[in-house]
Amino acid sequence: MAPLSKTKLPASFLGGFATAAFQIEGAVNEGGRGPSIWDDFARNPTRIDDGKNADVTTDSYHRYKEDIALLKSCGANSYRFSLSWPRIIPLGGRNDPINEVGIQWYSDFIDELLANGITPFATLYHWDLPQALHDRYGGWLNKEEISEDFEHYARLCFQRFGDRVKHWLTLNEPWCVAAHGYGYAKFAPGRSSDRKKSPDPIDPSAVHPLLRTGGCSKTEQWIVGHSLILSHARAVKVYREEFKAAQKGEIAITLNGDWYMPWDNSPENAPTAQIAMDFHVGWFADPIYLGHYPASMKKLLGDRLPTFTQEELALVKGSSDFYGMNTYTTNLTKAGGSDEQQGNTIYTFTRPDGTPLGTQAQCSWLQAYAPGFKSLLKYLWTKYQKPIYVTENGFAVAKENDLPTEQAIHDTDRLNYFANNLQALLEAVDEGVVVKSYFAWSLLDNFEWADGYVTRFGVVHVDYATQKRTPKDSAKFLAKWYKKNIPLEGDSLKERAHLYDEKSLQQRHNELDAREAAIAKKEMQLKFLELDLRELSLNLREEKLEWREHIVEQREAALPRSPVNRSPSTTVQSSPVDISESSVHHPGVHGF
Repeated sequence: MAPLSKTKLPASFLGGFATAAFQIEGAVNEGGRGPSIWDDFARNPTRIDDGKNADVTTDSYHRYKEDIALLKSCGANSYRFSLSWPRIIPLGGRNDPINEVGIQWYSDFIDELLANGITPFATLYHWDLPQALHDRYGGWLNKEEISEDFEHYARLCFQRFGDRVKHWLTLNEPWCVAAHGYGYAKFAPGRSSDRKKSPDPIDPSAVHPLLRTGGCSKTEQWIVGHSLILSHARAVKVYREEFKAAQKGEIAITLNGDWYMPWDNSPENAPTAQIAMDFHVGWFADPIYLGHYPASMKKLLGDRLPTFTQEELALVKGSSDFYGMNTYTTNLTKAGGSDEQQGNTIYTFTRPDGTPLGTQAQCSWLQAYAPGFKSLLKYLWTKYQKPIYVTENGFAVAKENDLPTEQAIHDTDRLNYFANNLQALLEAVDEGVVVKSYFAWSLLDNFEWADGYVTRFGVVHVDYATQKRTPKDSAKFLAKWYKKNIPLEGDSLKERAHLYDEKSLQQRHNELDAREAAIAKKEMQLKFLELDLRELSLNLREEKLEWREHIVEQREAALPRSPVNRSPSTTVQSSPVDISESSVHHPGVHGF
């Protein structure tokens, strides 16, 4: 194990938690919100593992003040959340009505964060595309229309919230939107070449031409990825040209990507890790930071991979102020796969010697492996040379959903995951990587997309029947870690003063006094118990000795009283005395 880092993070470091609107808000039919592509998708029980939907989920639309209080208690100085596009523009389009009720709700929410010393970190799009845009023109399949509408939506958010929000993310994990939504059909809108998962429409003439089949995994995911990149770039251009000078904020995209290592160093497997990295990270990061798609993608996909015009390339390249990093695990890679989304590589968690890479989570795709977390930080910093904001990192404890609350809150595997990854983060900073945030996924247990409620990522347990929130051990660990490793200086001191208010300190002092008194009482009880046991042992020993003395006296009494001349052949006959174990009564003596 590496020595503990002595790095002290800067006071500007953002430490907190992340969530997404669709996963926690609920209230899908309240406050003027319009339907998203995830609403109908989640109401189809064949799409969700436990057959449940997100109509209520953690009800954070009504309980946001309670959740912000939890953020404070968990030591957060920042909170990454997403804005719901259909709550702000119910039909989504640039010519559609704006929902002032939804805008006011987010405005109140942001004000509440700031009032509690918590920096807002806003994501414009976390997968909840307005259903109307999908139906109207095919959504992300239509590059021209969707980029116009997303630009309009982004501008509205900058206008209404940018005076208070200084950290923006355009899109969350475009890889998941494209691959799971249009390749595997695991996420909304559920399109793929598999007609069992994605059947053709009953009446093709009734839908937009782009939607007249159930989908095509060979082409649609790459088209959607291209549209997402261009939409991101257009939103960034708007912010930089119209708002940045006055609002003095920053904007980027956040990309999911894990670390990949070759299963072994054989000639066929050695190159596969970089190919996997290209298809997950490079697909979006290379155009945005370097100005081109990875060569391995061009080679495998050919003309199915869209190309940028010179005008588009000028828009896209350099369109992120920092690198938003969502990461969870590490994979070992081998050659010989057939999944184009993985660059025809095979992923495994099993080492050549048959042992697992790390602790297995509830979800099959996640094992804990902190060295990979550090390696990814170093790789991204070296390749893209942008400050890194860790915008998601978390662990779902295996079978946690099966446990009662009083057991589920003792989430040792999650706590260890955070402890090891945060130590790896400090080591990476020691080695020169610029890291500016760490947002644990997630604040609350919530609707985990296609998993439903079976998978729990929260550091706060949620009883969905009562909506009761109970912090887990991992929440307490992170509160202490943030407090220890993020210094309080200047403005940061003001923002986080709630962690050090006199009432809280006195309460903690009293709690520690009570714990100390309870421990002292137990220590005294144990001491008396030990003395009692010693006394009992001595009493039993004394009783045994007395019994042995009695036996000796009996034997002496049974011997002849007069001397007897004995020759070598003489045998002495005496009265038989039965001193077998069964004939002797040992009152109260066992095991001595």
